[in-house]
Amino acid sequence: MNYQLKNKLENLKKIILNMQSVLVAYSGGVDSSLLLKIAKDILGDNVLAVIAESSTYTKSEKETAKNFAKQHRVKYLRIKTNELSNPKFSKNPQNRCYYCKDELFSKLTRIARQHNLKYVVDGSNFDDRLDYRPGSKARDKYKVRSPLFEAKLTKKEIRQISKELCLSSWGLPSLACLASRFPYDLRITNDALKRVDKAETFLRGLGFSQVRVRHYDSLARIEVPQKEINRLIKLDNIKIVNKLKKLGYNYITFDLEGYRLGSMNEAIIVEV
Repeated sequence: MNYQLKNKLENLKKIILNMQSVLVAYSGGVDSSLLLKIAKDILGDNVLAVIAESSTYTKSEKETAKNFAKQHRVKYLRIKTNELSNPKFSKNPQNRCYYCKDELFSKLTRIARQHNLKYVVDGSNFDDRLDYRPGSKARDKYKVRSPLFEAKLTKKEIRQISKELCLSSWGLPSLACLASRFPYDLRITNDALKRVDKAETFLRGLGFSQVRVRHYDSLARIEVPQKEINRLIKLDNIKIVNKLKKLGYNYITFDLEGYRLGSMNEAIIVEV
């Protein structure tokens, strides 16, 4: 580990130590897993992981989060959230993420108070400043801290530290809630979320390191990493088409730009 990265890691530890006790909004992804591990190492039993479960997250993500918490002997709770019951979320406006995070952070704040924990923290990293993140307004509203962001740790650096710490999470693909597969203003339904989940599960089973199925009602736009596009094209595409058509898609396309962070935000104009 180079000198700069060691300094960032030490700064992260100091930030967490000064918090004294934390509730970690835990998704099971690369970022929040490192945050949870460091928090546990520094604060011991003054850490509680809370895993939110809803139709916008896959079953495998929930199980990964639960298993990691158990492996590292972290106290955890599993709670239910129901974003789809809020029409401001299900209508899928550009600030959709705000309503999701508002519900989540309001619940986590109450749980933190009940357990006498001083801070709620999440796994936002320093790269997140480069994308459109309306959920950050909810984070500010509830005074949720983001220690990885505060330590200026990027996704690449978080993976590197996680690998050196031998965390099982280090090589996981980037996660995002299933609602991020929908273009803004296309209504989000439970059935459509399940369709996306099944399509991505099938494609991941073909061995791709990262998969997104962008949902446009009857059309599916498949994203895989740029370096894996040729393999996607050379596969038995009839098998892929037949599977996705059985799930309800009439048209299946491959995105030649490949997977990239926030591709659904490329077509919007963000008001500052």
